[in-house]
Parts: sequence; structure tokens; C-alpha cells
Amino acid sequence: MWAATWGQVFAGLGLAPPRAALRLSTRFYRPAGKRDTIFALSSGHGKCGVAVIRASGPASGAALQRLTGQQELPPPRAVTLRRIRDPSSAETLDKGLVVWFPGPRSFTGEDCAELQVHGGPAVVSGVLQALGRLPGLRPADPGEFTKRAFQNGKLDLTEVEGLGDLIHAETEAQRRQALRQMEGELGQLYQRWSEELTKALAHVEAFIDFSEDDNLEEDVLAGVDTAVQTLQREVTGHLQDGRRGERLRGGVHVVIAGPTNAGKSSLLNLLSRRPVAIVSPVAGTTRDVVESALNIGGYPVVLSDTAGLRQSQDAVEQEGMSRARDRLQRADVVLAVLPAVDFAPESGRLADALRAVLPPGAPAPRAPCILVLNKADLLEEGQRGALLGACREGALPPACLLSCRSGEGIDQLLNLLAVQLEQMCGNPLAGSPSLTQARHRLHLTSCLDSLGRYHGYKALDLVLAAEELRLARRHLGKITGRVSAEEILDIIFRDFCVGK
Repeated sequence: MWAATWGQVFAGLGLAPPRAALRLSTRFYRPAGKRDTIFALSSGHGKCGVAVIRASGPASGAALQRLTGQQELPPPRAVTLRRIRDPSSAETLDKGLVVWFPGPRSFTGEDCAELQVHGGPAVVSGVLQALGRLPGLRPADPGEFTKRAFQNGKLDLTEVEGLGDLIHAETEAQRRQALRQMEGELGQLYQRWSEELTKALAHVEAFIDFSEDDNLEEDVLAGVDTAVQTLQREVTGHLQDGRRGERLRGGVHVVIAGPTNAGKSSLLNLLSRRPVAIVSPVAGTTRDVVESALNIGGYPVVLSDTAGLRQSQDAVEQEGMSRARDRLQRADVVLAVLPAVDFAPESGRLADALRAVLPPGAPAPRAPCILVLNKADLLEEGQRGALLGACREGALPPACLLSCRSGEGIDQLLNLLAVQLEQMCGNPLAGSPSLTQARHRLHLTSCLDSLGRYHGYKALDLVLAAEELRLARRHLGKITGRVSAEEILDIIFRDFCVGK
């Protein structure tokens, strides 16, 4: 095993390394040590028709031969029926399908073997114990197969995160977004930006090192400025996406708010289709925030029932109302529940009642609101039309009449909510891929800050300006897991033919 730096390489050739090479000095060769062979149950635990057991590493081929009792490995990537035995006792454990994936054409990039056996706990346990007794094999740590796929260049970090999101996806929209990310669209976008920054940095480094000796064109830096400004616009637009991807990944926070006894807990139970919250005619029953995860129109929703808002001297109820207001501050959508019978036939007080539910600063800025007029079953037919008309004339939020007792109006409420969710989350298959992780946003914001500082430093010190480009590029590399300095030198020599 050996390692060298760019400075050592130039010295070995009898050349003085350029300052760019010294600044970018990095270890460029380090052969990987021999890895353990890992194994694990890759399908779900519990009784099932078929269980998939996977092994990855240099000893996986020998392990497959030992378990099947065959001298020859099966044809690559072909499903073969084999009797699976315990190598220590020759006892038959099961009869199942085996697949051999020689590296690098496998999920991890290493030699891999898969056993598809019957999913009974005894069968699975017997095969896993047999694998554990073979030399050079050990049980895999959580996520270790995917970690090896990343280390072997099969996936970048955004694709790894997309795979994790796909496994945990519970709604159709989540599945679409995760699949798109796992297929590499988000990583390709960041990689393109990283390549543009690499080229810009290489040109600045070349200008610093060779402009006097090789008479590089003066418009090189002008081209860099244009590229950086274009990248700033693209990154800014990507960040200003309304958190669509993050909302879709983690769920849209919908908060039910309103006065006591308006039917908030009844609405939570109706939407959840199960008794999540206690419903009582006693005012102030709900003291804490009660949550329920829902799938509405293919979009994930975290629905929160909150304490009724009113004047109270009860310390516990006051704490509940404080938590309700805090949740309103962080809401993505608010369902403001008001008892319809309190405002019909007089409807002029609706706006005042809504302001009492949503004080200044709540919900969060620009968070949409839906006005839910509950207990509509107690209204006369003429009162219903007058109440909805008053909502339209008073420029109030979209409103619907609802009866939590009978379920009347629930479809209209779901339609209004689905429209809001679609506007907030968008179509995960349309347009550019969206941000899905808070760490992406953090690194992109830092990248944008460095690009801004580049313009400020350029007139003062070009070396400091180049360092800001390098920092911006490093932040992009941290998103995908690709952080390297060697390719900058490659572009310097490729684009400018220095030393010809």
C-alpha cells in the first residue's frame, strides 16, 4: 500500500509543481483493503411466502458453493433451483432459488449471492446460522449493503437517500419523488453544478499560475464571472421551491384549530377513520396536541388536533392553548373549525371569529387556511346558502359546510384540502427535481454564500476568490458525497495545454 501527493508526483518528474497543484495536493491512490463478506435477511421479518437472504463480499461465491454443495457457481444473474444445505452437517435446510452476481455488476459492486428460500422463521434462521458458521462471513450492520454500494461508486449520497425514502414511502407522491431521486436526477443536477464550478475554479487557478508566462486570454476571468452568476441564479431558484420536496418527504403539517366544542376532535376522528382523540361535550377536553398520519389524495399529511382557544384560568388548559398557538405558527395548512350554528342567520361575525382563531402571526406566513363550518346538520336549508355567501362576500378563506355527526360535506373538505396539498407539493414528476433533505438546503445555502463572496474577493485577491469557489464546490460535493480535487488539475492541463 502506498500513497502520494501531487507535489511528490511533480518532484519525481523533475518539475516544480504549480501553485495550484500545491494548493490542491491530495492523496490520489489508496488501494482498498480486503473486506469482510457480510450477509443479512433483505426481505421483511416475519412469516412470508419467500424470504431473500443476501451475501456480499469476496467470500460470497465460496459461501454459495458450500451451501448448495456445487463445485461450479451458477451462471451469472440467472435464477437456479438448488437444494440448500448446512455445510457443517450436510442437513437439507430448504430447496430454493439462488442467484449469483459477480462484481462489479451487482448492487454493491462486489461479488454478491442471493438465496430465495421459504419465509418460515425456522428456515430463515437455519440459513442465517449456516452462513454465520462459514469462515470470513459476518452479519451485516444496518445499511451496510447500501454503504458499500456508495463506497464502490454504484450510488451517490442523493441516490442513497432516495433509496431510503423509497423504502419508507407511504403515499403515491412520496413514491414518485423517491424513485426519481433514486434514479439519480437530483444528483445529476448537483453534479452538473459541481462540474461547472470545477471548470470555473480551474480557469481561475490557471490564470493565477500561468497568466504571465503563457499569456492566457484576459477574457478567461470574464467567462468565470458569467458562469458563477448563472450558477447563482440556478441555485437561488432551486432553493426558492416553497419546501415542496421536504414537505412531500416528511408530510404536510395540517393543524385543526378553533374554539372549544367546535368539533375539532370529531373532525380528527372523521378524517382518520378511527377514534384518535377523545370526544366529549365538556368544553376543554383536549389539552395537548394529538397527531394522526394520513394519506390524502396521494400526499402525506400529519394532522394535528389542538386545544380549544378561549379565556381560561386553568393552568393545564393554558399550557394546551400555548402549544396550540405554537403549532399554528409552524402549520403548513390550517383547518379553522367554527360551529356554523353560532353564525347563522347572522353571518357578519365570521371574520372576527376567524381572527380570534388565527391571531396575527399565525398561521405561519403565507400558510393557507380552510374554513370548516361544522354542525351544518343543525342549519336550515336557507341558512346554509346565506352562510356560504357571506364567506364569499367577506373575502374569507375557502369554506365548506360539514357535519362531523353524519359525515355530510367531508368530500368537499377533502377536495379543498387536496387542492392545497397539490399546490404546496406540486407534481413530483414535473419540472426539476426538488430538495428533499434539510442538509441539502444547508449546503446549497452555504454554496450560494461562497459564490457571493467570490465577487467581493475577486478585486482584492484572486487567490481568496478561488478559495471561495473551492468552498462552494466542496459544499456541492458534500451533498452527493463526491469531493475531489484532482479533476481541477485535469481541467487546467486539458483546457490550457500548459507546458506544451
